Formats: sequence, C-alpha cells, structure tokens
Amino acid sequence: MSKAVGIISNMKAAELIRTRIVYAEDAFAELVLWRLPKSAEGSLHGFKYRLVYIVRGECVLRYDNEVGKGDHRHFAGKESTYLFTTPDQLIADFQNDIARWNHENPYS
Repeated sequence: MSKAVGIISNMKAAELIRTRIVYAEDAFAELVLWRLPKSAEGSLHGFKYRLVYIVRGECVLRYDNEVGKGDHRHFAGKESTYLFTTPDQLIADFQNDIARWNHENPYS
C-alpha cells in the first residue's frame, strides 16, 4: 500500500516581520517580510518584502521585490538588482545601507 503525498496549495502568506525602527526624530525604517507559499513572479525564493528608510518624509532607501520586477533596491536615486539569499542577510544588507546613507548624508 503506497501513501499519497500532496502539497497544500491554498496556504496563505505568513507575515514574519512588521516593525518600525526609529533612528531619529525625523528618520525611521519600516520592515515588512512575508513567507509565501510559492515564489513571487520575478523572484527565485518564497519571500515577499518591503524595507524602507524614511528621512525627513522622503524615502531615501528601499529594498523590495514587487511582482514581475524581482529583487531590487533603490539607493541614492538609483535602482539596482539585489541578490536575495536569506531574510537575515536581507536585513543586514539593509541596515548596512542605512549606516552608509547616514554616513554620506550627515544631518545638518
């Protein structure tokens, strides 16, 4: 007698992170990360994310993987491909870019 093996295809996205980190009175980051039941179009992994750094009301840094566009980041007014490996590395890279942005753009 063989056992049937199946995949549950009606699984919903599971929110893993939703947080706001305040860096200064006028600077904060928002991190949102979901685990998906399957890869989003344009990505090779099962995560959906949006990480933003806002300074004085302006988004100065963003990592996201919108459907069809794949993994990318916006930094210093330029968009570039981002090589996603793990959620932990994503957050580390984002935090390193925040530190870099703050170093290159000191508050006046």
